[in-house]
Amino acid sequence: MSELIPYSFGKLIKRIFREWETQKSIFDIKQKSFFHTPENLDFSVMFHNKRAATPFGPASGPHAQMAQNIAMSWLCGARIIELKTVQILDELEIPRPCIDVPNVGYNVEWSQELKIEESLHEYVKGSMLIDILKYSGIIKWQEQDIDTVLDISLGYDLKGIQSQPVQDYVRKMRDASDIVELYRSQIPEEYAHLREIPFNKQISNSVTLSTFHGCPPDEVEKIASYLISEMGLNTIVKFNPTLLGKVKLREILHERLGYNDLIVPDSAFDDDMHWDQAIGICERMKKLAEECNVGYGAKFTNTLIVENYRKVFEEKEKVMYASGAPLHVLAVNVAAKFREHFANEVPISFSAGIAPNNFHESVALGFKPVTVCTDLLRKGGYARASKYFQALTKEMKKLQTSDIPSYVKARAQERGSSTASLSEALQVNSRMYADEVANSEGEYHQSKHIKTPPKPGTKMKIFDCLTCDICIPVCPNHANFSYGLEKGSVPVTKFVKQNGVWEQQKTGEVSVNKRHQIANFADFCNECGNCDTFCPDLGGPYILKPRFFSSLEQWQQDGQYDGFFLQKEIGSETIWARFDKKEYSLTVANDQQDSSEDLPLCEFTYEGKSFAITTDGLQGDASDGTEIDGTYLIWMNLLRKGVTGEKQVNYAMLSGDYC
Repeated sequence: MSELIPYSFGKLIKRIFREWETQKSIFDIKQKSFFHTPENLDFSVMFHNKRAATPFGPASGPHAQMAQNIAMSWLCGARIIELKTVQILDELEIPRPCIDVPNVGYNVEWSQELKIEESLHEYVKGSMLIDILKYSGIIKWQEQDIDTVLDISLGYDLKGIQSQPVQDYVRKMRDASDIVELYRSQIPEEYAHLREIPFNKQISNSVTLSTFHGCPPDEVEKIASYLISEMGLNTIVKFNPTLLGKVKLREILHERLGYNDLIVPDSAFDDDMHWDQAIGICERMKKLAEECNVGYGAKFTNTLIVENYRKVFEEKEKVMYASGAPLHVLAVNVAAKFREHFANEVPISFSAGIAPNNFHESVALGFKPVTVCTDLLRKGGYARASKYFQALTKEMKKLQTSDIPSYVKARAQERGSSTASLSEALQVNSRMYADEVANSEGEYHQSKHIKTPPKPGTKMKIFDCLTCDICIPVCPNHANFSYGLEKGSVPVTKFVKQNGVWEQQKTGEVSVNKRHQIANFADFCNECGNCDTFCPDLGGPYILKPRFFSSLEQWQQDGQYDGFFLQKEIGSETIWARFDKKEYSLTVANDQQDSSEDLPLCEFTYEGKSFAITTDGLQGDASDGTEIDGTYLIWMNLLRKGVTGEKQVNYAMLSGDYC
């Protein structure tokens, strides 16, 4: 099952507080990675007509589609959050895996994975989680830390945007009062005081238009005009890197940067918008927005369409979309050219290869927001944002500036410009930085981006791996998690029915050599493949590690991989399991749950038949010659004890009502 399944709002709240109380982390993000504005510095920017405490946020991609995604990015400093694109076609078949980020980033589809109504509810839930993190007192935020803007992303054609489902979505995002009240009522009783929080009901009144590669220019303009004049939305239009033109783009990409393996098909230039067309659209939309009293801006850029040569993706996928370092250079050059024309009259939003080494430079170019996707898919995940702010802090202090406008001007002066104007400083910074990053001997050359995550060659198992925990933060949806388990070896018993009596034979052991283990929460796993890219072991955590489901129904429906479901019941707890497409279960009574026995007194089903381990041994009807291999029973019992342990916090145990 590769479909994302939204999680209970009440249980997300339980997760936040239980994890904070026991581990001083939230959604596996440690307290040290939480954002706070450094003393005497102001990172804030204005986005349309709203203040945002930082210009940083996730791009409209995998890091901004689920409620927990939105909260995690906010904890790490995202204050302009570009929500994942919503479109009328909300039931798509997406290739798996779909992400490959060994150094440069590649994907074959990052389109909408939830239905429109599900996206709406996830975004409202995400906004409410932010308000809970702001106002609950669980974390002491400074006043200058919290101002946040959520931005809608819409695609992909005018007809779809005019459709009733998309219209309803936008209307609800502008006034989500009824949905807020629905989730207010779902706040658990033990946190009833949170129901008094003044939750934001206008989730967003701005939109970034994300159209397909090759969308006709007149269609882009019609959509933008409709969003501005008919819907009254602050509007940003996202453009493609092909605006540089065939000759310039290939000269930078191949001759200067050395990315000769990235072949941009001629059709990408022939079918896409040209420079003069983009400038004309922006001039007309700027004027229209002024007449309608809303904001207008341009975003650079979309991903770069290239021929698919990666063996990671299905062969039928003829093209893929490149991001990361080479896209950064191309997008900066497009933005610099755009700024030469418009100066600072049209705000620029940016998303292309942002990383710890260039975030501060992008802020100096006046981009707002500076959005990130590819880099958050790397080791550390959302927590990588702390490096962005550390670099920005260092640069601002070095230049003796305290806010973003003064930093922009000081950076231009450092580059040798004597200008005092913010607009001129932005042009200077943009022009000079564009030349710097396109340097054939600089840090963006292909030779500097060939290192891939190491694969020593060890095969992953259900228990024990390197337990480096890299797979946890690199998952954009927070599907992988760790749990504790006592080290040691457990002997395996085979039960054999002979002459009407169950005999026991020792056939080996199950060994646990690491104190913590890795598992996967299937409802949040879309099988994108990113954890496999970074995992040192072979096999993929999302495939070979235990996959837990949020309900028995979901577990039953998904038969592709082995999987588990945990359920706390009155007087007992049960784990359901599937191994090699055969179903099993193990039920342990309350007084046996902490048993130190290899297998406690329990009831279990094995290949469709019911059995029990009692003080008198194994009980259950079966014909002579029947064999029961106890390996699966040991695995189930170890998983039951480990995932639901006293100090554990994970979605699987919350789903089973262990909290």
